[in-house]
Amino acid sequence: MEKGGRCRPDTAAYSTIIDGLCKDKMMDQALSLLHEMIEKGIAPNVITYNCLVRGLCNLSKWKDVENLFTEMKAYNIVPDVITFNILIDALCKEGQLEGAEEVLKIMIEQNQKPDNATYSALMDGYCLQGRMDEAKIVCDKMAASGLNPDVQSHSILINGYMKKMKVEAATSLFQEIRHKGLTPNVVTYTTVLQGLFRERRYLTAIEVFNEMLAAGIKPDFYTYCVLLDGLCKNSHVEEALKFLHKMEVDEVDCHITMYSIVLDGLCKCGKLDSARHLFCSLSSKGLDPNVRTYNTMINGLFSEGFLQEAKEFIKKMEENGCTPNLITFNIIVQGLLKAGKLNDAVVYFDEMDRRGFSLHLSTFSLLLDSYRDSGNDPSIFKIIEKFAQKMGNGSLNNGEGGSYP
Repeated sequence: MEKGGRCRPDTAAYSTIIDGLCKDKMMDQALSLLHEMIEKGIAPNVITYNCLVRGLCNLSKWKDVENLFTEMKAYNIVPDVITFNILIDALCKEGQLEGAEEVLKIMIEQNQKPDNATYSALMDGYCLQGRMDEAKIVCDKMAASGLNPDVQSHSILINGYMKKMKVEAATSLFQEIRHKGLTPNVVTYTTVLQGLFRERRYLTAIEVFNEMLAAGIKPDFYTYCVLLDGLCKNSHVEEALKFLHKMEVDEVDCHITMYSIVLDGLCKCGKLDSARHLFCSLSSKGLDPNVRTYNTMINGLFSEGFLQEAKEFIKKMEENGCTPNLITFNIIVQGLLKAGKLNDAVVYFDEMDRRGFSLHLSTFSLLLDSYRDSGNDPSIFKIIEKFAQKMGNGSLNNGEGGSYP
């Protein structure tokens, strides 16, 4: 670091570089740099170690984290609130809540007062495991310690309640935020919207969205996606389409994901003409369909019996530089098998095998049914054997890597 000989780097300079290496997951280089600065007589401080603790926690290198704490003690560097928060947050995300609680005790014993971030990390950990009663106890402890739970803390609890389908508890807490004089943020509103739509409380969700706009809070990418998806899944596809067009008029940056959501809704309720029109309009909006967009259209066309048009979409997809994925091929062979086009499906089974793709469980089941219907055709049995072998190797796909439209 001293090549050129003009200035000797100090602790801050080393810490900055170490932080960058940690963020890039280059922990060996970061630790090497720590030892270099110590050898040169440049003393690391708690900020230096916090960078390293965070980097190691992010990689779940707990033994190395333990070694760092031992080293800090040897150099009389006292862990601060940030150090403990990093460790508690990482343990909670790993599901090691007992360990996180133990770290909290040590933190208090060392006269480091937990702050909002400490308690929020613990609450989030319990919420991730669906342990809502314990999450609420942490929130109460937070208030008893003299801290005021902030919007983020409440949002964590709301999200936890929604995931446990405890909508009343979540909406009650949402109202409580405003009674306390706090302003819900975009994350809070988006979480509430998602839960309400999931519970099919469409009208309440729309009211909440309108409240959000009235409060001057601008929806973000996730809010718009939740809203469009919620409208479609609550049988209000036409309203979703109208809202998408309104977003265009309002010059909202409409991502291809938003169009894919509405296309999926249109296809699933049999409105293929509207889906085709929306799909064809994408190029004029400067948008390129991605693999999910094509999969949605192909699935919709197969579902409505437009086999030839679905095959043309597959060709169009590759011509436009969009590579079909595992989901695409499962959609294709399912569509052909359901239509009784076993011979056509064989071509795609061969291509799947060539590309190393496996079968979704439902696809495999359809293939078995087709084999029986074919009078136990030996050539079809060979295909079954080939994919059953992949199943035996644990590669039979049950939906990972994407979801079916």
